[in-house]
Amino acid sequence: MPKQLTRLQQIERSIITTYRKTIWSPFVLAVKKYALISAGDKIAVCISGGKDSMLLAKLMQQLSRHSDVPFELVFLVMDPGYNQENRKKIEENAKLLGVPVTVFESDVFAAAETVDEESPCYLCARMRRGHLYAKAKELGCNKIALGHHKSDVIETTVMGMLYGGQIQGMLPRIPSTNFDGMELIRPMYCILEEDILRWKEYNGLEFIACACKFTQRTAGGDEDTFSARRKVKALIAELKKENSNVENNIFQSIHNVQLDTLAEYKTDGVKHSFLDKLSK
Repeated sequence: MPKQLTRLQQIERSIITTYRKTIWSPFVLAVKKYALISAGDKIAVCISGGKDSMLLAKLMQQLSRHSDVPFELVFLVMDPGYNQENRKKIEENAKLLGVPVTVFESDVFAAAETVDEESPCYLCARMRRGHLYAKAKELGCNKIALGHHKSDVIETTVMGMLYGGQIQGMLPRIPSTNFDGMELIRPMYCILEEDILRWKEYNGLEFIACACKFTQRTAGGDEDTFSARRKVKALIAELKKENSNVENNIFQSIHNVQLDTLAEYKTDGVKHSFLDKLSK
């Protein structure tokens, strides 16, 4: 009689088998294509408690077990002011998934709301990242890994065009400008959110969403609340009904930029014009 797998073993196996094509292979592709991990790295996998970061933790954990490249992992959870219920949910999920988390506390939620009560999300994200960098460096890490995925990349690109008047992507790895020797990596860069949701539902898992007070106030769908990302997500979903390859086309577009066809572009903050070539 075959040995009965534990729930943890079933969840781990689903990543390598059931979701090999849509999750594991794209994850390995991103790690290799963008050279995200090097021998001797000590990486802080940053866990917010949501589906993306929890899957990232499992992917990195699995990779460390099978990779020929030796590297260390720290699973870092920052409590920015969660209520007791959400804090407990994160800890329970970490235990269920076999992820040995290191938890530290901050007052990011309170500070972000105090400074910008109407729209604290941008400030909150920046503050959280700063705290994560600082703690990771304190623990001897040289990289932090975040759970941004392919859908985030696609939506950010479209948002920049429609709402920011610019063509701007989201890089898979970024050297820190404020913490010497530190780097941010995004190992889930090639994984679509819909596949993360399928993995979550297949395994009957429940994770927290953004748990700040601002999100809780607006989660009911307040018509006065403007969310560019929500609208772009809906737009892409609508376009996908007619062209199933829309997401991949947008994603490939930031890998296939034709600078010769652009009127102006910037590199390292310096603006260049197509007229520069004509005047030579």
